Amino acid sequence: MAAITGGSGVARLARAVGLAAGLAVPTLAGAAAEPPIRVGVLAYRGGDHANAAWEPTVRYLAERFPRRGAEMVPLDLAGMDAAVQAGAIDFVLTNTGNYVELEARHGVTRIATLQSSHAAGSGAAIGSAVVVRADRTDIRTLADLKGRTVMAIDPDAFGGFQVARGAMQRAGVDPYGDLRELRFSGFPVDRVLFAVRDGAVDAGILRACVLEDLAAEGRVEAERLRVLEPRAVPGFACAVSTDLYPDWPLARLASTPEALAKEVAVALFGMPADHPAARAGGYQGWTVPLDYQPVHALFRELRIGPYADLGEVSLLDLARRHWEWLAAAALALLWWAIHSLRVEHLVKVRTAELQAANRVLLHEMAERRRAEETARERQREMDHVARLSILGEMASNLAHELNQPLGAIANYARGCTRRLEAGAADPAQLAEATRAIAAQADRAGEIIARIRDFVRKRASRPEPMDVNESIRAAIALCDGRARQRNIPVVPALDGDLPPVLADRVQIEQVVLNLVKNALDATPDGGAAADAAARAITVRSGRDGDGRVEVTVADRGHGLAPEVRARLFEPFFTTKPGGMGLGLSICRTIVEAHGGRLRATDNPGGGAVMGFVLPAAGPAANEEPHHAR
Repeated sequence: MAAITGGSGVARLARAVGLAAGLAVPTLAGAAAEPPIRVGVLAYRGGDHANAAWEPTVRYLAERFPRRGAEMVPLDLAGMDAAVQAGAIDFVLTNTGNYVELEARHGVTRIATLQSSHAAGSGAAIGSAVVVRADRTDIRTLADLKGRTVMAIDPDAFGGFQVARGAMQRAGVDPYGDLRELRFSGFPVDRVLFAVRDGAVDAGILRACVLEDLAAEGRVEAERLRVLEPRAVPGFACAVSTDLYPDWPLARLASTPEALAKEVAVALFGMPADHPAARAGGYQGWTVPLDYQPVHALFRELRIGPYADLGEVSLLDLARRHWEWLAAAALALLWWAIHSLRVEHLVKVRTAELQAANRVLLHEMAERRRAEETARERQREMDHVARLSILGEMASNLAHELNQPLGAIANYARGCTRRLEAGAADPAQLAEATRAIAAQADRAGEIIARIRDFVRKRASRPEPMDVNESIRAAIALCDGRARQRNIPVVPALDGDLPPVLADRVQIEQVVLNLVKNALDATPDGGAAADAAARAITVRSGRDGDGRVEVTVADRGHGLAPEVRARLFEPFFTTKPGGMGLGLSICRTIVEAHGGRLRATDNPGGGAVMGFVLPAAGPAANEEPHHAR
């Protein structure tokens, strides 16, 4: 009995064909009346092992067909494909993966499935065991194989590589991309175990139960090796790292007569489980062909074997398979083209309409801008009129303020004149008098400059400012009137306030209006002793939200409910001859600065008028909306 395990495919095929003349199992004294039954067997561990394991099975068939006899043709994967293609054999006994490829490529058909002695309860017995040395604690799972050196038998070996490849890919390891090196030893499979044992590679891939078989033969020491991620499969005694698939099938070629195939199948089904041929092959007889669709699913997942060109479909194939969809797509494309032309026409029409509407809109926007500018100009006029009105009401006090420095200037000047006329002029005294005249002139100039800045008609200029400066300026303008009526105006200012983004004169106008209203609401004082009871307190600080808050508290007659309801309405006033615009303009100014003006009762009697302004933040240089 010869074995074909090496050489080119053509040479192996020639030797396989030659076996028909020289490898027949003799069954009678004379020559067989018909050609012997030729069974191609996959010699995955070499010709000697194939002869020892499968020659008894072929001899069993020869005994069942005494007129023809039977012969075994040991082949490797390439030789098996060549022999089937040439029709040099009648049946193939091969591994599961090779059968699926031969089925797809050459139309072989399984007639029986090997019932392995290691088979699980489902009958499946083919899987992969990924083996490492027992002392490799750094490799515990299939995912740990990244960056390692792995050896397998052959790229086309089903249990010896392909099943493990699928499990590794599902674990996130691409054998062709994530390993440091992927080596293939070729048959026999013993080379893989020896390479792992000797440390030449980090891991090896074997068909399930090969490790146990070699250990039973004394070829390797099993305790020195370990199977990665061993799975517990009911009824399966071998360590396995993957799912299990159906065992080896016996398949007939397309050219093999069907009657002969049936007779061979019947003969195999009748083999006892303890027959010497079964013991030699390590199996327990034969069963009806199992379902090999899981193998197809694995090959489809890996895109190997009959599914190697999966996804490589030509345009003509697509047209043949999906012509209905292509026709629908063509109709849809035609409809889309017609629709696009119609939409383009409608767009042109609508564009012309929108351009006309846009011109109207631009005209309306220009009109609106002019109206807004007119409104702003009127607001500035009203602010200016309100300031003039305030100063008009305070004219007598302002005149008194100016009369004081002017009277002092006149007195100092007349004193100097008398001294000069009397000839008793002392240069030191004259110098002191002239300095006093200059100081009073500066005081009068400051009063006039303050009044001029207050009443000047100008555009709003928001800028970061200290609100306490506007409070002090407003109190200074009211100081004369307050002293004349013996009503103290007491500032209580927080010196640690953040700046606010505001127009200084407008904020000064608001504070001045509130202080003047407080003076009007407070009765005139008599003796200086009770002045504190009538004091007006102007306070600055922060509210609970961090905003700057200014309040003016008086001890006047307070606010009646009906007055409070209409307090900020334009032209509403309780003063005889008043315009009713002061508080309305104040509220407009404060709200334009992002604040709020309010009025409450003073717990000690009177009223508290106040407003809050937001502190200037990073965007302090931007204009508030009232300036825009």
